[in-house]
Amino acid sequence: MAGFQLGSAIGLTLSPILMSQGGVFGPFVIFGLSGFLWVLVWISATSSTPDRHNQISKYELEYITNKTQKSSSVENKSKTTKVIPPFRRLLSKLPTWSLIVANSMHSWGFFVILSWMPIYFNSVYHVDLRHAAWFSAVPWSVMAVMGYLAGIWSDMLIQSGTSVTLTRKIMQSIGFIGPGIALVGLTMAKSPSIASAWLTLAVGLKSFSHCGFLVNLQEIAPQYSGVLHGLSNTAGTFAAILGTVGAGFFVELVGSFQGFLLLTSLLYFISAIFYNLFSTGERVNFDEPGISILHNT
Repeated sequence: MAGFQLGSAIGLTLSPILMSQGGVFGPFVIFGLSGFLWVLVWISATSSTPDRHNQISKYELEYITNKTQKSSSVENKSKTTKVIPPFRRLLSKLPTWSLIVANSMHSWGFFVILSWMPIYFNSVYHVDLRHAAWFSAVPWSVMAVMGYLAGIWSDMLIQSGTSVTLTRKIMQSIGFIGPGIALVGLTMAKSPSIASAWLTLAVGLKSFSHCGFLVNLQEIAPQYSGVLHGLSNTAGTFAAILGTVGAGFFVELVGSFQGFLLLTSLLYFISAIFYNLFSTGERVNFDEPGISILHNT
């Protein structure tokens, strides 16, 4: 996931420069061409199976093979899964809705900050857009590093005996409550440097969500992880659109961007409570009807 945030940081930093040199279409052309270059690298660096990869090490191949053999029973069970997933049963379980709510809030906060922070720094703190881009790019670099550290910590918690359920709830709580508090601090910042610090804290702590709901999708139902990811991502996309567009209408009607940040903060707190109440790190049976039994820690 670090590449996702680093891409945002690079894009925010380069866009003003590209626009000043090549006009408003400059970033679109350069980033579009970069996409074609990425495809060439992707095609040359991927293979259908690990043993066919030209650059894989012997250690990595043995590691993957051993892991595959240990999970063969799960894979064999997955092969008997119906072609059409049981959408009604998936949506009847509260752990599914905890993932949908978490993904929606994560996307809402991510794209609101990504889209509006350069304008926010320019309009509130009167920072030149070229510097505003730098202000809003630094947090994404911090998010990439924090996400890596959060991943190490979550694995250490599980290896030390902490249940998967509790670990996911700890990570997700930090990933939502942390940004919620930081956004409140951002609304009260009197200088661009203090505001940038709060923004960096908010975005950096968001990365803990990657060790919360994002991996939780695969834990509660490995055989339906793709479907669950699609469902929650669809909700997240709608939330991102609603938040990004809604921010503009909110500022136009109310005349205060701080008010929208406080609303986002409140939604973070509510989503954290919902996830902690209804999420689980254990397998959920989606193949039989009935209300799921939540395994609390």
